[in-house]
Formats: sequence, structure tokens, C-alpha cells
Amino acid sequence: MEPLPLPALHASHAGSWLRATQGTAATRTASKGEAIMAAADTPHLLLNAPLVATRLGYPDLSGLDLLELYAFVHPARFCVPTPKGLAHALGLDEPRSDDEVPLLLQRAAARLVETCGGEEWTEREGAWSVLQSLVRLRWPWANVIAPHIRQPERAERWLFTRLPEWDEAPERPQPAQVRLDPEDVRARLSELTGHHAEERPSQRVYAAEAAWTFAPRERKGAPHVLLAQAGTGIGKTLGYLAPASLWAEKSGGTVWVSTFTKNLQRQLRRESRRAWPAARADGSQPVVVRKGRENYLCLLNLEDALQGGFGGRAAVLAQLVARWAAYSQDGDMIGGDLPGWLGTLFRSRAIRSLTDQRGECVYAGCPHYRKCFIERAGRASAQADLVIANHALVMVNAARGRDHAQRPTRIVFDEGHHVFDAADSTFAAELTGMECVELKRWIVGPERGSKGRRRGLSARLADLASYDEAGGKAIAAAVEAADALPGDGWLARLAENAPSGPIEGLLAGVRALTYARDESGGQEMGYGIETEAAQLDGNFVELAQQAQGALAAIRTPLIKLGVRLEALLEEPPDWLDGPGRARIDGARYSLKWRIDMLAAWEALLGRLGGAADPDFVDWLAVDRSEAREYDIGLHRRFLDPMKPFAQTVLEPAHGVMLTSATLKDGGDWTAALARSGANWLDVAPHLTEQLSPFDYAANAEVLIVTDVRKGDLAALAGAYGRLIEASRGGVLGLFTAIRRLRAVHGRIADRLAREGLPLYAQHVDPIDTGTLVDIFRDDPRASLLGTDALRDGVDVPGHSLRCVVMEQVPWPKPSILHRARRAANGGSGFDDRIIRARLAQAFGRLIRTAQDRGHFVVLSAAFPSRLTAAFPPRTPIHRLTLDQALHRVAGGVSVGNDAIPALPVSPPED
Repeated sequence: MEPLPLPALHASHAGSWLRATQGTAATRTASKGEAIMAAADTPHLLLNAPLVATRLGYPDLSGLDLLELYAFVHPARFCVPTPKGLAHALGLDEPRSDDEVPLLLQRAAARLVETCGGEEWTEREGAWSVLQSLVRLRWPWANVIAPHIRQPERAERWLFTRLPEWDEAPERPQPAQVRLDPEDVRARLSELTGHHAEERPSQRVYAAEAAWTFAPRERKGAPHVLLAQAGTGIGKTLGYLAPASLWAEKSGGTVWVSTFTKNLQRQLRRESRRAWPAARADGSQPVVVRKGRENYLCLLNLEDALQGGFGGRAAVLAQLVARWAAYSQDGDMIGGDLPGWLGTLFRSRAIRSLTDQRGECVYAGCPHYRKCFIERAGRASAQADLVIANHALVMVNAARGRDHAQRPTRIVFDEGHHVFDAADSTFAAELTGMECVELKRWIVGPERGSKGRRRGLSARLADLASYDEAGGKAIAAAVEAADALPGDGWLARLAENAPSGPIEGLLAGVRALTYARDESGGQEMGYGIETEAAQLDGNFVELAQQAQGALAAIRTPLIKLGVRLEALLEEPPDWLDGPGRARIDGARYSLKWRIDMLAAWEALLGRLGGAADPDFVDWLAVDRSEAREYDIGLHRRFLDPMKPFAQTVLEPAHGVMLTSATLKDGGDWTAALARSGANWLDVAPHLTEQLSPFDYAANAEVLIVTDVRKGDLAALAGAYGRLIEASRGGVLGLFTAIRRLRAVHGRIADRLAREGLPLYAQHVDPIDTGTLVDIFRDDPRASLLGTDALRDGVDVPGHSLRCVVMEQVPWPKPSILHRARRAANGGSGFDDRIIRARLAQAFGRLIRTAQDRGHFVVLSAAFPSRLTAAFPPRTPIHRLTLDQALHRVAGGVSVGNDAIPALPVSPPED
């Protein structure tokens, strides 16, 4: 492949390299200043411009980014955004060192340009039309590829005419009552694993236990509840898919499998192909991945962006998203087949602006309703045998789903240890400035001068207002009352102590009181601050009452409007056709959501100044990032969120299974039962445990390093750097504080890069978390630093992850909410259960297959011995110095447990 004759620039922590056009000098090393001047003078080929800009310290860097070209030429195709990943995606030789990268960029550009002119380009349709728009937008690549993309003989169809329409289908009958035979379940499991696969007895037992979940329910409100602890490696995914697929086949019903992470959703989609075909004979899908509507591309938002709603670089992004939409499997923008790196290339939040973030959908009133990705997924799930979803969606669907017949009744919660956290967020009430602004925009519409298609109630229901006098008056009353809500600029007004209206007045009081009472130390550190909603003076209570009255004045006309909409559906006028009914029904659904939210806010304000409600924890907060305020408000959480979870999700269900490798706390089921919600129902949950088949005694070691002093950043950074060097990469570093993560990364990244050990980090590199994990997985020499998001749900089997390092014991954040739950659940024992669960989840990243080997390192001189129960039985645990730990890590687990004398597992005192 002859290189494209354009200059190329590559920059990493190890340095910068420039390559001129073909026929001149070879690649040469350049200083940062020289690289910046060269890029500013002439557009250079780059790979991931925001990352290169970060490496050079020059945020205004621009050029010919090969990732943008790749997204245009191969929309909806996966590519790891690194030189190695790009080389593999295009069938080129990967570079052996940094100085070979500029030549690779020139060859990759040539390959992509060549593809545009080739006859075998499978994504040609629509490219010429999009390119014409990109030429007008002055996209840097437009003039480079324009000569190679020929104009089609016939005019290309617009995206919105090319997308297929979904079809209506009859409602599925209720499932038949069947009881699964254990032998049939084992036979199905053998089919899924392959008859010649090695038999795993624990997996067979697990599958038979899971089948109990699908037995007929004996009493209303008393579902079968199964808690299944499944050690890593037993094959739990196929273990529950075997009875699930058998039950769906025999009963004609739908099973929902819920996960917490997108990674497991992707794995489930792959594994489900063993049990179901991609499509049935009639073309329908037996397996559907379902997510919240905020994950999917909104075609109406995209149309608005393409027709002038976006400007500058965001307009280029909209055109590339249009290319992707034509080839996407399901329109999923967050974790689907849209490259996770695409949005970060444009340094904007435009990706989220193309989704339906706040339930503004007009349903059948949308011209693209019959092609809508969200509606397609919803209808497909109603006909599916298996629906793969996430915990939050399952709970929201159970709480306020539009169609009662589609609410899940047979549910498997994989990653079940996260159900408590998902319920905690789902059933929360948050009366904050940002939430109020969104509610005002939903009712009134955007503020004057705002761009975009957002419309208020009056515009969305104009036909109702003209037909039904009472409905029109209710809309007008709601719009008038919503004027009391905060609008644009509310944070600035509060900072100047000039609130406008009763809600802003309350938020000003929240802000003042929180700053006056907070003792967390967060004010000086720039973190968010909070104080409990207790011992409030009369002035604050009066502000709360005024705000409560203003909220009630909004809720009342919304209730009246809901009644009028229901009456309109019961006695429809002649002009109300099928799509109109669907739009009215969608409006009712959105109304109910807002009415319930307002009622929760009023209940929160109504108790201020009075006795605390024992079911709830209430507090005031000022949310800040690096000392900059971005939200202010009052918060309410259930003391035990499993109470509403049990009432909303468990009670209506027929069978629910919660499974995870970390459900239990050691040998005790007490905490798992409490965090399942089963204790709130009159049921006797079935408990089962299958231990991991992995030989942790031979394959893993826990190393507790005792000579890195807490608070010594230089020593902490030195320890991380030396451990990464000893392991030759493959390290996942976990931090409890972003500031320490950034400080450590800043001290060691350049040195490691010069040794050929690239280091990436959350909150430092301008790359989304999913893409960071893809990069880490793809390069065995790379290491990755991160926080909570990487402690759980990261699946990197093999040599790419061979050492996990935790900077310290992951103590719970001492928040007001945690203090209340700690007091209600056994004090320090509650803390220990949380820490052991976090340690177990982090350790679970290390050994993913029987062939994996690795070390789990904790940099804590005072690691309490009672926490070692978090690790699998027989795992060797050593307390040692950093030098001893480095010797073990450098030698691998094969050094042997007796090569270095192990210090006692238990310290003299905890």
C-alpha cells in the first residue's frame, strides 16, 4: 500500500514524531513545540486528535483525523482507536514502535481513500449525498476523498426514506403454565454448550436450580425468588439461558435478563445465539436488546441537527451519525454499534443531544414514528422470547411502563449485587435546580432564543387545546404555574443572592444553609458538600412551604389534563385516528411521570420542619466539580430501597432470579437476602451456591504492601510505576479519588511510555470508559488507571490483565446517606460488608478463565485481616514490602508461594 502523500503527526507520552509527504526525509522525532507549529501550519494526518492534543498540551489542535474518515467510510464497524487497532481493522501491518506510526497513518489513509473508489465498498449507499453536505461544512477530509466517490446514476434516497418501518403485531397471549423437567433442562444445557464440551457439574446443578424460577406461581404477590451465588468460571450465562430458553419455548412467554453493565449485555447477545436464531421464519426477532430511550438515536432530533440545529463541528458529527444510522443494527448510540470514540472526537455533548434525554417524544406526532428505533425495540420486545435489558430499565418499566401486558414477570437479574444500587437511584426523589429547569422546558418550551425542536405542552397538544376547552384551560394553567420554576441563569442569580420565584428562593436557602453547616472538608477541596435536612429554622421552613405550594399549582392542572386526555380516548372525536390515539396515549404516559415526580417533591418539602419519616433519608446538597457549582437541591432516598423494589418489581412477578459471583458476604446469606428485597415479601427464597472451578491457590496471589505510607503521593506514584514496570504492563490500577489518580498518572506516564509501556487513565484521557477498556484489552503492554466504573463489569481475560493494584482499602464515602444506613444496619459491620464486596468485585477482574494468572496488590499498611474473607478460599495472601511484591510480580505467579517467605496474614491489630 503506497502511503497517501500528506504529512503525518503522532504524539504519545514518549514523544512526538513527524513524517513529511512521500519522497522526502523519513520520520523524525520532534519536540512538542515543533509538532504544534507544524500542525498549525499545515493540516496533518492524526489519529484521535483530542488525545494527541492532550499529549502535546495544545487543545486547539486540528487536522485530518483518521478516525473521522473511518467513521465515514465504515459506519457501524468496530475499531480500537489506536495505531494497532486501526492497522488490524484495515488489514495493515501494525507498527512495532512509535516512530513507525506516522507511516502507518499515511498507509491507512491511502487504504480508506482507495476503498471509497473501489467497487466492493459495501457502505457506498448514501455516501455521496452526505459528502456534499460535508463539503459545504468544510470538513477537512471532504476535498481529499471527493475525487474518489463517484456520483450515483440515480439520486440517493434520503436517510429517513431508506430506514425500514416497523410493523404492528397482535398482542401475545399470556404464557402457558409449565413445569420444567430437570432432565430436559440438562439436555438443553448440553445442546447450548455443545455435546463434546467438557462437562461442568456445577453448571448442571446451577441450571437445574435456575429452572425452579420458572415454575407456576402458587399465590398472588408471592413470586418464586432464587438467590444464586455463582463463582467465576462455572458458566452461569448458559446456566440460566438453558431453562429460560426451554421455558420460553414451552410456554410461549418472555424472559427478561437484566444486567448492570453494557459489557455483559454484549456477551449475552452473543451467547443467546446458541439458543435462538437471529430471526424467526416470519422475520421477527426472538432475542431483543432493550435499553432506556435515552440510549437510542432520536430521528427527529437528527433531522433537526441536519437542517441547521447544529453548527460548526457538531454539524459534521450529525452527518457522520446519519451515515451510521443507515447501517446501525438497532440505533443504540450508547454502548451499541456507534463507536464510543466518535463523540469525543468532536469535544461536545452533541451525541446526547441526538437522543431523547427528557421524555420529550411526541410519539405518533413525529413524522418518523414508523421508523423510530425506540418504538421498533419496544414492539420487538413484546414479541421476543428473550429481552436483554438493564436493571434501571426493568425497574422503570415495572413502575411506570406504558403497557401493563409487557411488564416483565420472569426476570433474571445477572450482576445481582448491583440491584440494590439500581433501585436506590430509580426510586429516589431529587428536587434540584437542573431537574426544575428541565420540567419547565417540558411544560413551557425552550427559553427565547434557544435552538432546537423542543416544544412545550401547548405546541405538542395544540389540537387538543382547540378541540377540548377544559383541556386547553388545563394546559394554559400549567404553563402559567410553571413560570415559578427556575429558568436559564438560575445558578448565577443564586450566586448573586438574587433568586427569582419561590423555587429559586428555596434553592438559595439550601445553598446558604449547606455552606453554613457542612463539615466534610469538601469546601476547601472543591468537592460537593451536603448537610442533613434537620433542625431547620422557621424561615427555611417557610421557603419550603412556598415552594410546595408552587409545585402543587403545577401538578393540579397536569392532573386535570390527564383526565381530559383519558376522556378523549374513551370518547374519541372523528378526527382522532390511530396515530393520534398513540400520541395522546404517549402524552398521558409522560404526564403521569411528571405528576408522580411533583408529588414526590411535595412530600419531601411537606415533612421539612416536622418529624422525620423513618422510611427516608433527606438531605441538602450543593453539587460541585473542581469548586464549580453545577447543581443545588434537596435529595430523598429510601433508607431501604428494596422496599419499593419488592412492591414494584418482585410482587407482580411470577419468578425472579438474582445471580452473581459476589451476592454473599463470605458464608453468610443475611446481607444478600436483605439486598434482594425478598425480606419485604411473604416468601421463602431459594438459596444456592456453586463455587468457582478455578485453582486460585496456583493461579493468583494477594499481595498486601505494608511500606507505602498513606498520603505520600510520591511514594504512591513510585509504587504504581515500579509495579507496572515489573509486570511489563497489563496492570489495572484502581483509585478511590480522582485527584490521586491524576497525580499518579502525571508523575509516571511519560517515563513508562519511554519504556514502551503506555498508560491510559479515566478522567485524564479524552476517551470514554468503554473505549479505554477496548484499548487496554487490545494491548498487553498497556496499563489502565480508573475509579469505581472499572472495579466491576470489566471483562479482560487473558494476558492483557495480569495485575490489579488498589491504592488503598475502598472505604465507603462517609455521606449522610451512608451514615443513616450504617446506623440502621449494624454499624462497622455494615462498612465491612461493603468493603469486602468491593474487594471481591475488584479481585474478580483478575482471573476470568482457567488459564489466567495474576497478582492482586493492595497498597495498605493497615489492611484489616477481617477483610481477607473477600478473597476466594485458598487464595494465597501475603503481607510484604514493596520490593518483595515487585519480585513476585516480575516473576509471575509461577515464582511459587514459598519463593518469598510469606508474612502472617493477620496483623497484630485491625
